Amino acid sequence: MAADDDSSPTPRVVEECRGVLRVYSDGSVSRSPGPSFPVPVRDDGSVEWRDALFDPGHGLHLRLYKPRCRPAGAKLPVFFYFHGGGFCIGSRTWPNCQNYCLRLASALGALVVAPDYRLAPEDPLPAALLDAAAALAWLRSADDDPWLASSGADLARVVVSGDSAGGNIAHHLAVRFGSPAARAELSPVRVVGYVLLMPFFGGAQPTRSESECPADAFLNRDLNDRYWRLALPAGFGLDHPTVNPFGPESPSLEPVEFEPVLVVVGGKDLLRDRGADYAARLSRMGKPVELVEFEGQQHGFFTIDPWSQPSDELMRRVKRFVEECCARSS
Repeated sequence: MAADDDSSPTPRVVEECRGVLRVYSDGSVSRSPGPSFPVPVRDDGSVEWRDALFDPGHGLHLRLYKPRCRPAGAKLPVFFYFHGGGFCIGSRTWPNCQNYCLRLASALGALVVAPDYRLAPEDPLPAALLDAAAALAWLRSADDDPWLASSGADLARVVVSGDSAGGNIAHHLAVRFGSPAARAELSPVRVVGYVLLMPFFGGAQPTRSESECPADAFLNRDLNDRYWRLALPAGFGLDHPTVNPFGPESPSLEPVEFEPVLVVVGGKDLLRDRGADYAARLSRMGKPVELVEFEGQQHGFFTIDPWSQPSDELMRRVKRFVEECCARSS
């Protein structure tokens, strides 16, 4: 009897993202345990942090940060930060994410909430958007968590932010909770503003900043397209509403009651034109939106180096926005 034929080809890598995610020709996926940004964590002890489980069904955690010192009886605004990574990579545990959240908690004097969410291609969109809504709703149970309850978090002053893919998430949360009935579902949590940091939008028709993006950019066209290819399920194109808020398939945003929105773009970012167009269109609809552009800055400059001069200026802009949103809601 002949021996079994073991000549099947060895699976080869067909997609790779920043050395931490590999997709193989047989459909299998592997992830490296370490981050793609192995930078040291700059934790000087002025901010306390801990992890909490917010979705037992999917094993999803979030990381909470609060300043160690605050005036007696002071209430802290709550600032959500959804990490980037093209919906394919990233984690609340990565040092670049932790450094940025430590800086946010200290600079804003806020309770910072950094949730994880399911990643593609194992869990394609809209899984991440559903997880983000679940993380926001989890905050309603703050009184059940002694550490969180003792933080002085003001659930009526919540700002939702996100970087890149997280900025896309922040947009979809603004739409999801953009009506009185939907906002009532979150009570006593009240979102008073949204910060979209270089939001990860796309479209079938390339923009100028996409077409002219150099190949050596931190986020280049090849990597951008790869993220979308992996993140979208079958039947989703680049003009799907999840990707393109203003595509031919997208519902009008006119009926959405947006809270104030701050959109941040970088002059050297592939996504610059998408973010600027998003802000311009919302403005023409009469929505409360502000656009801030950082000339000469590449994608994710504030997490690459949270203590740079441009990052300092971004912190000042975000702090002012948060204070204005909180004052307006009082």
